[in-house]
Amino acid sequence: MKNNKLILIVDDEFSMRKNIVDILTNEGFRTIEAGDGLEAIAKVNESKPDVVLLDINMPQMDGMSALRAIKKDYSDLPIIMFTVYGTSERAIEAMKAGAFDYLEKPFELDELQIIINRAVDYSDLLGEVKKLRTQVSKINLLAKNDQLIGRNTKMQEIFKTIGRIAPTDATVLIQGESGTGKELVADAIQRHSLRINMPYVKVNCGALSETLLESEIFGHEKGSFTGAVSQRQGRFELANEGTIFLDEINNMPQSLQVRLLRILQNQPFYRVGGEKLLNVDVRVIAATNKNIEQEVESGNFRKDLFYRLNVVRLNIPPLRERKDDIPLLFEYFMHKYDSTNSLIVSNETMEKLQVYSWPGNVRELENTIQGAVVMAREKIVSIEQLPIKNNIASDFNSFDSALKEGRSFKEIVENVEKTLLIKALEKANWNRTQAAKILNIHRRLLYSKMKDYGIE
Repeated sequence: MKNNKLILIVDDEFSMRKNIVDILTNEGFRTIEAGDGLEAIAKVNESKPDVVLLDINMPQMDGMSALRAIKKDYSDLPIIMFTVYGTSERAIEAMKAGAFDYLEKPFELDELQIIINRAVDYSDLLGEVKKLRTQVSKINLLAKNDQLIGRNTKMQEIFKTIGRIAPTDATVLIQGESGTGKELVADAIQRHSLRINMPYVKVNCGALSETLLESEIFGHEKGSFTGAVSQRQGRFELANEGTIFLDEINNMPQSLQVRLLRILQNQPFYRVGGEKLLNVDVRVIAATNKNIEQEVESGNFRKDLFYRLNVVRLNIPPLRERKDDIPLLFEYFMHKYDSTNSLIVSNETMEKLQVYSWPGNVRELENTIQGAVVMAREKIVSIEQLPIKNNIASDFNSFDSALKEGRSFKEIVENVEKTLLIKALEKANWNRTQAAKILNIHRRLLYSKMKDYGIE
């Protein structure tokens, strides 16, 4: 609250201090005063103000010297500089020395109030940011590489499951939307497994053609196809006694699914064009960005292979279902990309970040923050600096307007569901089976929802 905020006004002119004190008191702030730089330093040490207004031209110790001295011990304290002798060099010098902002006398009353309010918001944000950074620092101590981050209950359950299954040789199937962190989950399982010091090999099953994928996974003999100029070991051979991660396994062709099933059944296999049977001891972790049961039902994925892979199942929630993790994730990625570790996000921006639906999940959030760090013009990251500001604004405005209309949570959710159903049906030319596949839900659920909302 404003009436809890203490503002230190530093100016050698009594009349100027009085005018500013009157303005701030009317706005609900508490104030203290100092007549020169030395007194200002003493008042900062004694009273710990939330914001300092500091004149540059003063006797005994000028404002620039006081600014540098205060910043040595209170680097986060917002200090607003002002002077009647404004020059570009002074403004640049003040900002380089750590000033929060710079005003030239005479200044407009509204301008002063806006800057002070911004400084107060900045001071409030710092407290929240410090708490988050403490948590991020603790997380960084636990793992040196990219790690899973989350306080959300769904994520905490996933962490517990990883702890239980990692030391075993159980096959794991990870399901989640693109960008949710399936590969990080696989990495965590391998990192905490008994095979940590053995080979860890990754294959993206959706990135290669059928012929190339077969050669990549199982290897090939020299001359087995055009371009096979030498013998090559496959990924399973390279991963022997270790772990293999098969990403986007839902995109694996049926012919290769049969060969993979043999390996999971501990049967030997051949390289492409080979005659020698090969045996391997490999732990398999697979990931899919589609509903694997629906892929089985539609005939795109073999049922017997699904049963072999589905020994342990981990369903990674999309970011829209764990929005309470957004502040912590935001601070983690800010720490990762901001080498100065000085940028913070405004309350308004964080509010909008938590309303946004994040269709690209954690990956989209990370890319957004990386762009914000590049584009940041001030210490506070605002919504206008975000690469996806228009998408965020669209999501926020639709929910904000619904809340202002007094609509209930149930009404808003039902409206979103109905809109999604209609859009999926339109995209599928009203083919209900295809629409269910687009939405990653069972056809029976689609039929039931259509009936509930009167969609014909």
